[in-house]
Amino acid sequence: MKIKVPASSANLGPGFDSIGIAISLYLTIEVRGETSHWYVDHQMTDIPHDETNMIVASALKVKPDLPPHKLRVYSDIPLAHGLGSSSSAIVGGIEIADRLGHLGLEDHEKIEMAAQMEGHPDNVAPTILGSLVVGCKVHGHFTAVKAPVPPFALIAYIPAYNLKTSDSRAVLPKSLTFADAVQASAVANTAVAALFAQDYQKAGELMESDLFHERYRSQLVPELEIIRNVGHKHGAIATYLSGAGPTVMSLVDPQHINDFVNGVREAGLKDEIRRLEVAPTGVKYLED
Repeated sequence: MKIKVPASSANLGPGFDSIGIAISLYLTIEVRGETSHWYVDHQMTDIPHDETNMIVASALKVKPDLPPHKLRVYSDIPLAHGLGSSSSAIVGGIEIADRLGHLGLEDHEKIEMAAQMEGHPDNVAPTILGSLVVGCKVHGHFTAVKAPVPPFALIAYIPAYNLKTSDSRAVLPKSLTFADAVQASAVANTAVAALFAQDYQKAGELMESDLFHERYRSQLVPELEIIRNVGHKHGAIATYLSGAGPTVMSLVDPQHINDFVNGVREAGLKDEIRRLEVAPTGVKYLED
């Protein structure tokens, strides 16, 4: 069997650890025959090939007695770039456990398991459900709600350098003042309301008004402010740091894509630019 898992772009500005969108980069896992031990065949650097691989480790957390198989893995999701590569691996592992173990898991059960492993639902929920998803942890359990998808192109600027999530989180403050926390939460709440109301001009302004993380992380990703300024001139409704970075994501009017990309290049940024689509569905099981 084959499992196809989309990548994800999280936070969308003020939706820190709670909002994410599934995108058209994919982790593909081919499950081959049973073997004496787990073996993951792939071409990625510094990623384990045995049962410590995150895909297998996640599957075994769900069903520890799962018989070993050989897996063949392909991925076009950049590692350590804020595009949910670890979340896709976790969700892929859960899907393997569900299929091989005949567990019959519902989506809400997969979200609960994946978010418990990841710590928050912003990447795993859209990876499971597809599209744009808002989620949180309440009373010890995770919940998620799908939102309307903005009708804009996703333009990702993917710097050549990596940025570990641990390093990106290390620059965040340990606490915020009560007043700052209230204002940051208000911005996030209103951004979500604007997304559901499909008032994208207002949503874009709020997505660029985050107070939780971007002002701290921008020192690690100077491209964020440069691209945001380009976007204001060339048809982007919003530019935000994707996950922990360093990928910078912009929602751009399709009529202005070329102007936007040319503006980024003229600003002196030479690394990879990719046009992506929203993945309307989450993890898929495909028969061989």
